[in-house]
Amino acid sequence: MADIAPLSFATDIRSMFTEMDVEHMQAAGIDLSDRASVQLHADVIYETVSSGTMPPPNLGEARWTSEMCERFRQWQTQGCQP
Repeated sequence: MADIAPLSFATDIRSMFTEMDVEHMQAAGIDLSDRASVQLHADVIYETVSSGTMPPPNLGEARWTSEMCERFRQWQTQGCQP
């Protein structure tokens, strides 16, 4: 099995959160534009995006694909690199 290239928040993860995502989640105390905040809340974030409950359908935003969910999980597994 080939080694999986290291993922980083700046390069691989931050762009998966839209500005609307960032704005809405700040009210809940989660800053999706900040690596430390995303790392702190990573398990909850993963659960909500992988279960399809976020973003809510009434916002008109696309849900995360299985590939996006897997990329996020890999980033977590690799230690949430900056």
